[in-house]
Amino acid sequence: MAKANTLSKEQTQVLLDTLQVRFEKNPKRHKEIVWKEVQEKLLASPHKLYSLNQMEETGGEPDVIGSDPSTHQFIFADCAAESPIGRRSLCFDREALDARKENKPAGSAMEMAQRMGVELMSEEQYRHLLSLGNFDAKTSSWIQTPAAIRKLGGALFADFRYNHVFVYHNGAQSYYAARGFRAVLEV
Repeated sequence: MAKANTLSKEQTQVLLDTLQVRFEKNPKRHKEIVWKEVQEKLLASPHKLYSLNQMEETGGEPDVIGSDPSTHQFIFADCAAESPIGRRSLCFDREALDARKENKPAGSAMEMAQRMGVELMSEEQYRHLLSLGNFDAKTSSWIQTPAAIRKLGGALFADFRYNHVFVYHNGAQSYYAARGFRAVLEV
C-alpha cells in the first residue's frame, strides 16, 4: 500500500514514461537539459513525483521549462495549451472564498496548489512559459499576486491574446469557468 502523497512503483513508472515522452517531444522547452538527469532527480524525490502526478491528473501536462543554476533544480510547469481543466472555476485564496456569501466556487487556487505541493506561477515564470509557445489563448490563469495588491482585495491573472501576454487584476473572490491556475514545481 502506498503512503499518502507518494506513488506506487507502477504509478511512478507510468508518470515517468509520460513525462519522458513529453520531454522528448518538446526539446525547445528545455535546451541543454538531459532527461536522464531529470529522471534521477525525480526518483530521489518521491513527494515531488506525487506533486507532478497531481499536475498531470488535473490536466496540466507538466514539462521541464528550465533549470535554476543557483539551486541546481529543474523547473517543471504546466504546459497544457489552456489553463488546466481540473483547476478551473476557483477563486484566488481562502480569504476570497470565505468572503463570498453566495455562489461559492468549489475552492481556491492557493489552497489547491498547497494540497498538490506546487506553487502558482509568478508573472516572470508565466512570461517565460509564453516565450516557449502559445498558451492560454482561450483561457486565463491566476498567478502569484503581490501582498500589497492582495491586501486591497485584488489578485492577478494572465493570458495570451493578440500575440501578447496580458496581466490583469480582478477581485480575488471572482471565479470563471475559463480561469484556472498554472503550477510550477522545482525538482
